Amino acid sequence: MSAMPLPSDPNRIVDVSGAPGSVWTQRLLGPDAKRRRRTAMSALATGMMACCAAAMHVLALGGDLDLALVHWWSAFAVAGLAFALVLVRSGYSERFADPSLTAFQMQWSLTATAAAYLIAGELRALVLPVLVIILMFGIFGRDRQQTVSLMLYSMALYTLAVFGAAYLAAPRPSAGLVAAHLTIVLLSLMAGTLMCLQVQSIRARLRAQKRALEEALVRIRDLAMRDELTGLFNRRQMSELMELELSRSERSGRNLLLAQLDIDLFKSVNDRHGHSIGDQALKHFASVVGNELRSGDVFARWGGEEFVLLLSDTRLADASELLERLRCTLQQTPLVAGGEEIGLTASIGWTVHRRGETLQRCLERADQALYLAKREGRNRVVFAAPPVPQRRRRRAVPTAAADAETEQALP
Repeated sequence: MSAMPLPSDPNRIVDVSGAPGSVWTQRLLGPDAKRRRRTAMSALATGMMACCAAAMHVLALGGDLDLALVHWWSAFAVAGLAFALVLVRSGYSERFADPSLTAFQMQWSLTATAAAYLIAGELRALVLPVLVIILMFGIFGRDRQQTVSLMLYSMALYTLAVFGAAYLAAPRPSAGLVAAHLTIVLLSLMAGTLMCLQVQSIRARLRAQKRALEEALVRIRDLAMRDELTGLFNRRQMSELMELELSRSERSGRNLLLAQLDIDLFKSVNDRHGHSIGDQALKHFASVVGNELRSGDVFARWGGEEFVLLLSDTRLADASELLERLRCTLQQTPLVAGGEEIGLTASIGWTVHRRGETLQRCLERADQALYLAKREGRNRVVFAAPPVPQRRRRRAVPTAAADAETEQALP
């Protein structure tokens, strides 16, 4: 993910993911939010292992452990995690299936703690809390099967460590003591794994609930914006879009055209075939008209069998051709329902918005044109020219020329 500096503060960055951070955080942990999270987790694991190595050295300096063995163990334990940290921070790990290298780091840490258990002698009980902490890292980025596999690997590894520690001890402990040690270690591993599985289950449920909530919010948003039957914008959303487009048209001077479309004799379709077929007719009409429209055109169900079409930045001649094509396509595409073809036609009234007039007035003019199309026999397109402003009528010569030009463009 790329990041861009905020103009108000050159020492702050913001990812496209929305995660803020300082320039130094970016330089230390990575250029994007995901890599920073991975690097931070890897650095935490490396730091914890370094602290364990320091504690082992303290014990060795006190004479409780073999200092040479602790040196070798520390080099092994920290080097592997440091190597993973370099891969994560550099971004090289992103080419792998597990870019955070969680599985590798956990297996390395478990192997290192098993080696520590082997050389810790009487102090080996101190290793168990570290073991549980390592297992808790399995909560992140691992599924149930991977967690169980890691537990089985750990149990086999620590079984060898317990028997190895017993073999190296002098004097050797009794079989009962070895069995007790092994039981405690295996129970610790199982308890840590069960805790991980429980937290993973909770996280999975929370993720599922979050997805369900997001889907519900999208559904609610769609219901607020769209007609449930046809999937088109509803009247409320269309009104908001028309007001927005009207403001843009007033600023830019581009044409804004509105058309009202009404299915002819829709009541007879309902009466003859039933309301279920009537619903199919509405969806069929919306589909046929929608397939003929351009990407920038906005089509909405206004109510009942009436629809509204918004055309922006469109020449009058082009709009007239489009609406006539819609009418013809609908007439030539009957609805097939119950093995019967049901012919549908539409009457269309349209107009162009006059600069300075209200949206309601423009819609009323389109509605008057629709009424005229119905009265003249239906299945036709009628244009309602906007009124010429009074001030322009006083200038006879320019008005006549402009009116002639407008009449040539109108259908």
